[in-house]
Amino acid sequence: MSEDQAQEHQEQKVEDSNPTINIKVATAAGEEVFFKIKRSTKLSKLQGAYANKVGKDVSSIRFLYEGVRINDDDTPASLDMEDNDTIDVMVEQVGGSL
Repeated sequence: MSEDQAQEHQEQKVEDSNPTINIKVATAAGEEVFFKIKRSTKLSKLQGAYANKVGKDVSSIRFLYEGVRINDDDTPASLDMEDNDTIDVMVEQVGGSL
């Protein structure tokens, strides 16, 4: 292996330890927003960015991955998320009495 190949191999290892993945945030109405984040990034950061983008308060939105609510400390790595996975977003509904 030449010196250049060895250096390239080493750089690839560093990138692979914390690669970025694409995450789709989708509403029930079919609206989709895409994010590219590192596997170690807390999903609370993505949630804040999404809320800001759609002009809603982050506390009024619920984020679910595979039907389970996402916690602030969760990361794509901790949830075993893969590239192009989808996070479902729901608007918190209060009340419901008639």
